[in-house]
Amino acid sequence: MENYFVIPQSPLIKDTVCSFWQVQSENHYALRETVLPKGIIEIIFSFETTQMYARINEQSLTVPRCFIQGFLTSPVQLQYTGRHTLFGVVLSPTAIKHIFHFPPNEFANRFIDLTLMDNSIYSLWHRLGEQNSFDDRVKTFATWLTQRLPQFTEREKAFNTFLKTHYDTHLSVSDIAGRFCYSSKQLSRKLYELSGMNTEQTLLYKKFLQAVHLIHCSELSLTKIAYSCHFSDQSHFIRIFKSLSRLTPKEYRQRKSHIEGHIFENVH
Repeated sequence: MENYFVIPQSPLIKDTVCSFWQVQSENHYALRETVLPKGIIEIIFSFETTQMYARINEQSLTVPRCFIQGFLTSPVQLQYTGRHTLFGVVLSPTAIKHIFHFPPNEFANRFIDLTLMDNSIYSLWHRLGEQNSFDDRVKTFATWLTQRLPQFTEREKAFNTFLKTHYDTHLSVSDIAGRFCYSSKQLSRKLYELSGMNTEQTLLYKKFLQAVHLIHCSELSLTKIAYSCHFSDQSHFIRIFKSLSRLTPKEYRQRKSHIEGHIFENVH
């Protein structure tokens, strides 16, 4: 498996694109991949010789060749074999409405075929598939995007930063409302539009994401991780973690792979 990842530095697109990534793999056996919620909105282009299947919220589907995936509040199971190349673009939440004219919560917990929403995506998929390297795909997508770049307000930039960072798990609803100069109701409506979750749900979600990161990247005990992420106690930590991942923190630590939030297993 080959993995590529880059955070754009261009002033033109870095407020719109959080990162680009690519995964290339070839499996001679069926592989099941479980992807935990990551707190991102991304477009994924699939260039595969065999079909990929997904299961989310008890629904099974065939993965489209190009789809947009919003904030997830449950894990996704993928199953595939053969050669696969996936190219992904992680977008800032407030960019979605500017580019595709739909609020981001429309894509929460869903795989939406973008070729059915935007005529330019089909030709973009072809152009990306013709490229021979990850860098060339990044350049091709950036060229397509420059014709659609949004002009963000300072408040939109602040919401993007808030949603993509997870270390501020100590904040309260009133803290966040004060930061954005919103009432609690205004804040909840805005966060729901961006993520499909209200303010309280978003705060718990950020705690979960930080816990996943610490379990993956540190040797801290689960008790210390619960404390560090400001869960009220260990049982609260386990309950919230399992509600979003279908795993306990201990089970995730035992099964985690080299990629944060991903679990791989062969299908016999």
